[in-house]
Amino acid sequence: MTTNVKGRTRRRQNPLGGDSVGRSIGVGAVWLFVVGIVALLVWVLVQSFRDTRAILQEPWGLPTSLEFGNYVTAWNDSGFAQAAWNSTWTAVVSAVLIVAVSAPAAYWLSRYETWITNSLTMYFVLGLGVPLQVVLIPLFVMLNYAGLTNNLGGLVLVYVGTSIPFTLFLLTGFFRSLPKELEEAAAIDGVSASRTFFTIMLPLAKGGILTAFVLQLIAHWNETLLAMTLLQSTRNYTLPVALIAFVQQQTYSGADWGGLFAGLVIVIFPMLVVYLWLGRNLSEGLTLGMGK
Repeated sequence: MTTNVKGRTRRRQNPLGGDSVGRSIGVGAVWLFVVGIVALLVWVLVQSFRDTRAILQEPWGLPTSLEFGNYVTAWNDSGFAQAAWNSTWTAVVSAVLIVAVSAPAAYWLSRYETWITNSLTMYFVLGLGVPLQVVLIPLFVMLNYAGLTNNLGGLVLVYVGTSIPFTLFLLTGFFRSLPKELEEAAAIDGVSASRTFFTIMLPLAKGGILTAFVLQLIAHWNETLLAMTLLQSTRNYTLPVALIAFVQQQTYSGADWGGLFAGLVIVIFPMLVVYLWLGRNLSEGLTLGMGK
């Protein structure tokens, strides 16, 4: 659409910021993808309450009776009970450590802009571009030399080291979005820099802190490659590795598809519940942190 202003022709900008037809197609594709993912999750949940024969005879059917024994099989026979504890411990501890290290570092890098802090920021940003597969063998060699392979503590250290670049990048942007006037007022009142951070800035950044924590919690709950490489004994398996071992066991002893679907539900749905519970806070934290 065009308008004439003082003899000149100007094109009125579309308030939606682009072609409405293209935008409609994009939104429709996104919703189609969402519906497909939700349908797949519902199908997995439904199949976890059916026995193997019924699943093979009618894969898209509904359960005639609820087979809760599938969850008992997955929980006991596959070692999911111990694996669930291992996953919970490693995911929570690593997420707490990552946030505890990254938050003060991100605050310092965002507030004191010198050539040193800019160089450090760039150094951590470059860490985002290093593929995990490239450092997998050196990590294993170093941890094996230190006696930390097949050890949940060693796995937590690797999670912390590999996740700090992203968390630092996220929190740096979030701290930059906070007003500096509060720090200046605190300095006038004689408040130290450390006290300003813990009593003023950290509470204001709770949205970004929560976002970073939950993202790392979900990532480490679902992480498979490092856990499968560094953990050898069954008692140290996390849930994704235990699920792989369960699938391999079923390959030789006869596939129990109901138990396998129940195992998938145990692995997937706890973090799905966390995401649905805190999804709005995550979206707001990512939008604000990445936009600065």
